[in-house]
Formats: sequence, structure tokens, C-alpha cells
Amino acid sequence: MSTKNLFYELKSRGFINNISNIVDFTLRLENSNLTVYCGFDPTADSLHIGHLLPLLCLKWFQKYGHKIIVLLGYATSLIGDPSFKEKERTLEIPDQLFKWTQNIINQLKIFFQEKQLEKLIIVNNYDWFKEINIISFLRDTGKLFSVNNMINKASVQNRIHRADQGISFTEFSYSILQAYDFLHLYKTHKVTLQIGGADQWGNIVSGIDLIRKIYRDQVFGFTIPLLISSDGVKFGKTEKNKTIWLNSKRTSPYTFYQFWLNIDDKQVYPLLKLFTFIDLKTIQDMYNSNCNIQEVKLMLANFVTQFVHGKNQLCAVQRITNNLFNGNIEELKKTDFYQLQQDGIYSIPVSTEDLKQVLVNAKFAASRSDAYRLVTSHAIKVNNRKENNPNYKFNNLDKLFNKFTILTKGKKKHLLLLW
Repeated sequence: MSTKNLFYELKSRGFINNISNIVDFTLRLENSNLTVYCGFDPTADSLHIGHLLPLLCLKWFQKYGHKIIVLLGYATSLIGDPSFKEKERTLEIPDQLFKWTQNIINQLKIFFQEKQLEKLIIVNNYDWFKEINIISFLRDTGKLFSVNNMINKASVQNRIHRADQGISFTEFSYSILQAYDFLHLYKTHKVTLQIGGADQWGNIVSGIDLIRKIYRDQVFGFTIPLLISSDGVKFGKTEKNKTIWLNSKRTSPYTFYQFWLNIDDKQVYPLLKLFTFIDLKTIQDMYNSNCNIQEVKLMLANFVTQFVHGKNQLCAVQRITNNLFNGNIEELKKTDFYQLQQDGIYSIPVSTEDLKQVLVNAKFAASRSDAYRLVTSHAIKVNNRKENNPNYKFNNLDKLFNKFTILTKGKKKHLLLLW
């Protein structure tokens, strides 16, 4: 793949928000292979859906033959990034951060394991920060940062005028540490490009300036837009405000899959450009021909689920989805039910066998009288069997594998009852 087409690819798909020295950057990108890095602070035991865009952006650089590095910020996680946070982060326990770092390393290896492509390099910034003498660091690096400029960064201004929160010196120093990360990778791996989310622009610019001051060299940075859903919520949250994680133990592959199937219709084509490698002409042709939007969502869900969870898990969630929505409950496996149960979005424990009360407890009905109306209007199914008796009591035949019952309201609203 010609590296000359990469900037067009990234720009056309919507990856680029802010970019430094765009003319010089495009020239450099067209005429040489770059080493690019993106950093992630391991502030949880898994990456989440918000991290997918920078990961996919790195994947594009990898596909075009550039060297890619992921920096895991164990050291910076001990400090806490203040960028556009309303209050100071809770400082994590070092041992916990170490375990989370290892978990994320395992995730990353899955995403970038294609044998024919340049291998991913993973680094941990604790490896160099643990060796630094504080006096030397303040004397040699700290003197190159203007407090005036640091205070004027949007991420700091967001907090500094809030009397109830303010910003500690610990968090204030974060941008210096991230800038030093860029400097270190420039020295050790010849990194000349840093990418990150839109909230990282100020930190990226700090690194660019630091390298220019010390080495008189030009390096680059660009940020990727932060996605907001159609209802104004940060992209990657469910209706219950739960984060969609990339770890299948935190968010089941089924829940992950359903998230993509349920996105707003207006977002489908922009997200198809960002979250898949489908060529732009094909996507435009699909849009021009007014393809069935549900089929396009299915294409998106299939692609992203396989990228994150692999082909076997994609097959499992396709089986669960097809059987649930086509009424073939008997085809579901026991492991499928456990996956539906896993993160609690589609399941509730029940202790009563009274159908009307279960409907109320499940919030399928506002009251018992509302439940009566739903049942008698043929809107409720039990294991895909229409139940018209408002006085129905669940029995052992309803309990699949002696534990599970699928309760359905209308055509699409399913809930797993746990006995």
C-alpha cells in the first residue's frame, strides 16, 4: 500500500481533528516511513470502546508499513491526567496498576497480531521514569516549560477557576511527564509522530515543543475526535450509562455486538468509515444506493466484534442474536445463556412465579394493571411462546437448563430471567 494515500485515507474517514504543521507533515508522510506512538494510561483492567479509534488509527499506519508503538503509562497513571476532568482522579494502588497494565498488554497483542505486518512495539513509561533523579529532571527538563503556558492550557483552565476543586501540583505536572515520554521515544525509537484523543492536544503540543527546544528537530502530532452519540452522551455508554469494555469478562461479546446494532441511524456511515477497513468507495456506493440501514449496522457490528473478540465469539453472538430474534430459543446453548447473564444489562434475578409481578419487576410494565393489559393484548412471550393468561405462573418447564427463561415484550425487547 502506498504511503502517499494514508493521509487521504485518515482525513476522509474522519480520524484527524487537530494536526500540527499539516503541510510539513503530509510531505514527511509521503516521502518516508514514520514511527508513530499513542499512549494509554492503564486506569482500569481493560481498554474500552473509546480507545478503539486510536487503536484503529495505529492499525492504518501499520497497514501502510509504518512502525507503531503503544505506550502504557504506568508511571503517569500514578500521577493522573487532569485533561478535562471535573475533579482530581483517585490515585491508584501501584500493584493494581501493574496487573491492569498486563491485562491491557494481552488485549493489544490480539489486535495487532497479523503476521504479515510490522509488529507492534509495547513500552511502559515506568521503565524510564523510575531511573530519573528528581533534581536533574527539574533542572534539565522542567526549566524548558513555561508555567504561564501550562496554566493557559484548556485542560488546566477547566479546573483552576473552580474553587471547589482546583488542581494539585501532581496533576499540573502531568503534561511535563507526557512531553518527556515523547522525547524519550524520539531518542530511543526515532518516533516523530504522536496521536491521541482530542483531549490530549495540549499534552501532545508540549512534547513537540520539548523536542524542538532540545534537538532542534520537527516532530508532529494529531488528535482524533472524541465521539458523542446522538443524544449527547460520550460514545461507548449504554442506556444504563455503563461503559462498553473490550474485555469480554467486563462486557460480554453479545452486549458489545448489540451496542453496534442499536446505534442511531444517522451515525452508521460515519462510524463505518472510522471503525472498519472497508474501502471508502464501497461505503459511498452503499450510501448512494440507499442500502437497508439494518444490514449496514450488521456489517459494522460484525466487523468490530470480530476485530475485538475474534471470529469464534462473533459466531457465538450471531447465533444468540439470530435465535433470540427469530424465536429459536431451543437452539441456544447453555454458554449462550451465561453470556446473556454476564453483565446484567439483559438479565434480572427473579423470586416470584407470578407473571404480572415479574413484568413489573423487570420494568416491562409500570404496574400490575399495566402488566394485565400487556398480557391480554398478546404483547408478551415466554420462551417465544405467546402467553395470554394474565394469571400465569411460571413452572419448571419454563426454566431452561433449570435456571433461565427468556421473557419478550413486543418483537425486540428481550430479558433473561434468572431463577
